Amino acid sequence: MGRRAFLVPTEDTRSRHRDAPRTATTWRIRIGTFAATAAMVSAGVVLGAGPANAAAPTAIKLTSASCPTEIVQGQASGCVTELQRLLNAHGAGLVVDGQFGANTLYAVREYQAATAIAVDGRVGPQTKSKLYATAGTAPAAINLQSSSCPANIVQGDKSGCVTELQRLLGHFGYSVDVDGDFGAGTASAVRSFQASHGLTVDGQVGANTKRALYDDDESPSTSLDLRSSSCPENIVEGQSGGCVATLQSLLNGKGQSLDVDGSFGPQTLTAVKAFQSASGLTADGQVGPNTKAALYSNIGGGGGNGAPAPINLNSASCPAEIVQGQRSGCVTELQSLLNHHGADLAVDGDFGPLTDSAVRDFQAEKGLSVDGHVGTNTKAALYGAVTPPSSTPPGGGYAKILDVAEAEVGTVEGSARANSYGSAVGLSLSTSDYAWCATFVSWVAKQTGASSYRNSYVSGWVKQARAGNYHLSVTTSPQPGDIVAFDWDGGSDFTGGNEHIGIVRTVSGSSFTTVEGNTGNPNGGSDGVYVKSRSSNSSYDVVFIRVR
Repeated sequence: MGRRAFLVPTEDTRSRHRDAPRTATTWRIRIGTFAATAAMVSAGVVLGAGPANAAAPTAIKLTSASCPTEIVQGQASGCVTELQRLLNAHGAGLVVDGQFGANTLYAVREYQAATAIAVDGRVGPQTKSKLYATAGTAPAAINLQSSSCPANIVQGDKSGCVTELQRLLGHFGYSVDVDGDFGAGTASAVRSFQASHGLTVDGQVGANTKRALYDDDESPSTSLDLRSSSCPENIVEGQSGGCVATLQSLLNGKGQSLDVDGSFGPQTLTAVKAFQSASGLTADGQVGPNTKAALYSNIGGGGGNGAPAPINLNSASCPAEIVQGQRSGCVTELQSLLNHHGADLAVDGDFGPLTDSAVRDFQAEKGLSVDGHVGTNTKAALYGAVTPPSSTPPGGGYAKILDVAEAEVGTVEGSARANSYGSAVGLSLSTSDYAWCATFVSWVAKQTGASSYRNSYVSGWVKQARAGNYHLSVTTSPQPGDIVAFDWDGGSDFTGGNEHIGIVRTVSGSSFTTVEGNTGNPNGGSDGVYVKSRSSNSSYDVVFIRVR
């Protein structure tokens, strides 16, 4: 599940363990940028002319007839005042002066990127609608497990912690207003949630309730493009997986309110038929080419047609060389990566002259052949270092598992290096945006060739080991280089979404150390790949997996 948190929680034995990508129905602002902006504002470093709200025109609702269809840089009005207020509700930290300047433009682009809207910096109908749908006047969401939230969140509180609480409750199916105000409706939903999860029913959101709110079931990736060869030509009731999750996410973007669980059930069928009827299509509930095209139409803001969903450049869905003139999710991904390196392109999935120029600039900067063709070397450079350090070359089978894993210790979540792990399971996501411990194990397996199995779910690794597939088996005599799966809830069923996985480093009786991805830094700071001390004699259950 996506997290709208602006502070990254550190891991304890039961937090940030989920092993599937967080869904696109919720979003996460780029932490460093907005956090730094907010810090400067709070410190008195003003990013615009004059103090906040000084002489700002009276705010006008963006969807009113008084505001232009597109609000763009250079304009000054109450519409811009409203825009800045809404962006600040998402953590932008802008001076609210009604002037659409460079800082407002940057904040618009950041918001569009974070919410899967084509990044053109123009506030058109889609961006306006999204701004009101995702925040309104609610305080910016704050992760419940951060130090910014009280130990117990209770009725009467008003804050971004309550915003986050309400959004999490909504994910579990509770109908509450996301307004940052802990009223009677939110209290009732909290009590109901506590009762259904076997918690003390007191209406107070303490440590156990917070943990349970984040301990949702694993969710499939929503990064697949329905139009790609990775998805069936017709997606129908009864199917499951990432293509269905993407479908559900797109339907939600068209006004539905589905759980993005990757399972095409009766509710998804009803939503598909409703969308088809509204779009003038045959309402047969089958998501074929016409329905897919309609789902992807008008995704983008600024009046554009929207960017195709990003596709990892190294996947089989992208050509060996991506060149000017192409339009696809591969180009969407390319533009996003170029922007990560400072290009500031509109992310529209269309490889035009500006994208070509940005590719050539990047190639020149990296000492590559400057031809504007995005081939193997350029792709590798865009993703950062994607091969293990020279001290631990790829290959070597199970004997090299620990060597390769240990070489990654200290890799920080969200870095280009960490993000490259997703290539092992076909994901092109920042590791800041999903629980990636099993993705890291898959990447190590791929680098060493120890097993052909890849999965971003812990449950998948346990299932295949228990079945004796892919050179995997369960062992009760762990050794360095084995894989270890944790079921924090106990029971060893690995079905509750409350799991974790790592690689055994040392063993001493019932105690052992591991190398784990998506785990807390023992010295504080961002999550990443670190060594942890664990035990097979604890409240949680472990399964050791041998790779031979």
